[in-house]
Amino acid sequence: MSYVALYRKFRPLKFEDMVGQDHIAQILRNQIINNRVGHAYLLSGVRGTGKTTTAKIFSRAINCLNPHDGEPCNECEVCKGILDGSLTDVTEIDAASNNGVENIRSIRDEVMYAPTKAKYRVYIIDEVHMLSIGAFNALLKTLEEPPEHVKFILATTEPTKLPATILSRCQRFDFKRIPNEYIIQRLEEILSGINKSAEKEALNIIANLSEGAMRDAISILDRCVADTDMITTEYISNLIGIPSSIRILDILEDIIDNNSEKVLIDLNDMLNSGQNITVILDECIKKLRDILIYSKTKKIYIYNKEELEKIDKLITKVSTEKIVNLISKISEIQNSIKWANNQIVVAQSQLIKLCVTTENDGLEDLRQRIEKLENNKNVVYVEKESKKNNIEKTINIEQKNSIPDVKNNNVVKTETNISTPSASFKEIPQWKDVLVDLRGNGKVSLFTNLVNAKASFVNDGLVGVFLKTDFAKTMVEKGDNLNVLKDTISNVLNKEYEVRCYLENDKKAIEDSRITDLENKMKGLNIPIDIIDE
Repeated sequence: MSYVALYRKFRPLKFEDMVGQDHIAQILRNQIINNRVGHAYLLSGVRGTGKTTTAKIFSRAINCLNPHDGEPCNECEVCKGILDGSLTDVTEIDAASNNGVENIRSIRDEVMYAPTKAKYRVYIIDEVHMLSIGAFNALLKTLEEPPEHVKFILATTEPTKLPATILSRCQRFDFKRIPNEYIIQRLEEILSGINKSAEKEALNIIANLSEGAMRDAISILDRCVADTDMITTEYISNLIGIPSSIRILDILEDIIDNNSEKVLIDLNDMLNSGQNITVILDECIKKLRDILIYSKTKKIYIYNKEELEKIDKLITKVSTEKIVNLISKISEIQNSIKWANNQIVVAQSQLIKLCVTTENDGLEDLRQRIEKLENNKNVVYVEKESKKNNIEKTINIEQKNSIPDVKNNNVVKTETNISTPSASFKEIPQWKDVLVDLRGNGKVSLFTNLVNAKASFVNDGLVGVFLKTDFAKTMVEKGDNLNVLKDTISNVLNKEYEVRCYLENDKKAIEDSRITDLENKMKGLNIPIDIIDE
């Protein structure tokens, strides 16, 4: 008798034997018990999680002559015929190799005939996403309104590739990855059935390698039991080509300790023992992920006592941010060696560079922080030295004509001579402090429009803000911005001030403010004045 692979030999025959998909098994059993079986089902999920197994069990359960609690008996004529493939009423089609329109048209022609022995004619289409567009179109009408004696069960690992018209006509069940503890439990049952044994840590490794796929885990076990009665971690590592966890942790410790010389020695030792550089880097990433998870949850399943002690030691040396950064950097090394002629040399040089980079991370971080502080300082104190050299300017109204005849005319004729506003007033030395306060309080838009402006005392109670563009002036005066600016200036100067915005060349507006100040002073002397513009 020919050898049968373990995953086929130990394939579940009932819903209750399935592992990790109890939620789906219970729903399907209830539908059978309540006679509410649909005409089309879509089973989706990653490889090896039980989609095809579920389809086979379901096809027997709905046709079984002696069903019990929604389960097939697997003893009646129909169940046995489906199990050994002799019953043509249940057809399994691989869409990867039968994906043409003609294949689906043959199904469309067959569905018109009643089943020979079973209650239903069942079509199981595996990897249905591989069908062509024409095949999907040919299937669509039949899938929507099949005869009462026909049931469709579609299985796929990529449901996103199916047309929406197909998805909407099926009851969809999503299969999840199987947890490691369920995989280990199933492997122990299989080992017991074949009179083999394994170390607990070895089964942990197999479950971790399978990544939630039961079929992959059983296939790995099948390879192991072919040559030994006792499966050990060392045996699996040699068979599968997995680097020793403790040696991978040594390399990670070398990187964290910035020991470029030792990381080369440890890497070369692993390469000389026959390990692949790509696998080594991949294992480094996985170990960093496990360290990250363990540092937060203190839960980890695939490491022995010695390895856990090593991980605890590494956690004391490295931060969470550092672990995440190392995962990113080693992933970049993986990508960089894909197309390299000499992958080992490239990987070695990149790991040395990573050690040096790790060593300089602290200094680089400090340098960046200092630069940031310096930049902030420059924003606050820009033009500070030039301001120290500015000579205090006062309002200068030059009299063009003196007062020749006060008795006859009682008139003082004057002419304003205003040049650039910034040269006419005393600048506010605390202006940069005002800008800093605005930015610190989140007034970024206001700060941005004022950063190139100048502010001066127009008179004792008025501050003029001189802007370069009409747009900046409009933005500063917009909404509540002017009030915010007024309050900020008053707080910085410890005195209440009115604030007005001017363009740098807006002489008329500034002149009006200065005349108001002059009028107030002259009125205090009881001298009538008349300002004449020429």
